[in-house]
Amino acid sequence: MRKRVRVWVSGRVQGVYYRGSTCREADRLGLMGWVRNLADGRVELVAEGEESAIQALLNWCAEGPPMARVDEINVLEEPIKGVLIGFQQIRGA
Repeated sequence: MRKRVRVWVSGRVQGVYYRGSTCREADRLGLMGWVRNLADGRVELVAEGEESAIQALLNWCAEGPPMARVDEINVLEEPIKGVLIGFQQIRGA
């Protein structure tokens, strides 16, 4: 079953290679979407793909790369749009 989520991650998640690591993990899991920094210090991402891969990415996001400190993750399920290609870093804040 396919699924789409929008995720906001807070903590020490900017300047620690969180976006790049998220892209690498999402690619490994075969997900489509994007990730960006927000001006308030959080990271936002949208991911679409198989439900098990989405859950694996959410589990990874709760830890992040070695230098990150994740304090909170907020997840919103969205309708599948199917227009995403690959997983990209978007320039944010």
